[in-house]
Amino acid sequence: MIFRLTHSLSLILCLGVSSSTYAATENVWDIVAWDPPFDYQGQMRPLLYQPIEDASKPWHLCVTYPHLKDPYWLSVNYGMVEEVKRLGVNMTVLEAGGYPQLTTQIEQLKHCTDTASDVIIVGTVSFNGLSPSIRKIAQTTPVVAAVNDIENVGISAKAAVSWYTMGQKVGQYLAQRHPVKGANNAKVAWFPGPKESGWVKFIDDGFHDGIAGSGVQIVAVKWGDTGKEIQRNLLQEVLEESIDFDYIVGTALTADAAVSELLSRNLRGKIGIVSTYFTHNVFRGIKRGHILAAPTDSPVLQGRLAVDQAVRILEGKLTEPHLSPRILMIDQHNVGQFNTENSLAPASFWPTFEVISDSP
Repeated sequence: MIFRLTHSLSLILCLGVSSSTYAATENVWDIVAWDPPFDYQGQMRPLLYQPIEDASKPWHLCVTYPHLKDPYWLSVNYGMVEEVKRLGVNMTVLEAGGYPQLTTQIEQLKHCTDTASDVIIVGTVSFNGLSPSIRKIAQTTPVVAAVNDIENVGISAKAAVSWYTMGQKVGQYLAQRHPVKGANNAKVAWFPGPKESGWVKFIDDGFHDGIAGSGVQIVAVKWGDTGKEIQRNLLQEVLEESIDFDYIVGTALTADAAVSELLSRNLRGKIGIVSTYFTHNVFRGIKRGHILAAPTDSPVLQGRLAVDQAVRILEGKLTEPHLSPRILMIDQHNVGQFNTENSLAPASFWPTFEVISDSP
């Protein structure tokens, strides 16, 4: 079987717009299913999951991401590309350009339907901003939600973790370091991400609950899109106002920017850095001792799961509508033994916007 992979941005321009405990073994993924599906208040059920072996025909998957300027989404992209190639199906990928670009993503959904895609995978920029479009699309085309949380309107399956739990684990990590509330509370500058997105509210709520009752106090909050320059600017604003805090906690782009900002201000080692999710630079930062910790939700595996669910829907074989990798906190104690296969795309991988199968 031969595949042609395209890295061109032409599709976007035309619109204007893990740990070995849960690493994928041969044909089996150690993950969790949700009962009931799409409800993070429900129960997680451990599951040894066997992905579908192949596809009966070269289905066309249309995928839209919030952006590909964050290495996190690059890893999701890699997981999808690898699974699409393995199954022998076709994929077109669009990216909205950032979380403020709701109108662009709505246009991209329309593009997916106009090109007669068999199934649409959505990494949404907004929790409910796409709901009217998805409600209409779902009447003729199945929709799979990937990674970011989304209102349960019109979706047939979801491959995503609880971002509340991601935030909670980060909060609990700090709470364990500072369990006693008192005069010497640990002060945190908190950078949750873009307020309008489909995941930040949940990670913000989880973080607040994770530090509740502990000696951790939030003294500054800055919201903003997950671009490195945007996060760097927000960080510089905070550091210009005060350096009287003990931790910078926020997105992977915040953590990445903080490493160099603290060095340039002679603050490295005086202020700790914690990321709310896991990327290549965060991994390197933890290994080098510049970043304390981050949770991984295995974005590569989430990409694979979304493709698996999409093909299962088309083949009439969907049995688990809502699947998640396990969330694992990575810090300087376990980073040396951590298998990154399900969390990070290889260094050689570039954003891929089209996979075309030459199968009949």
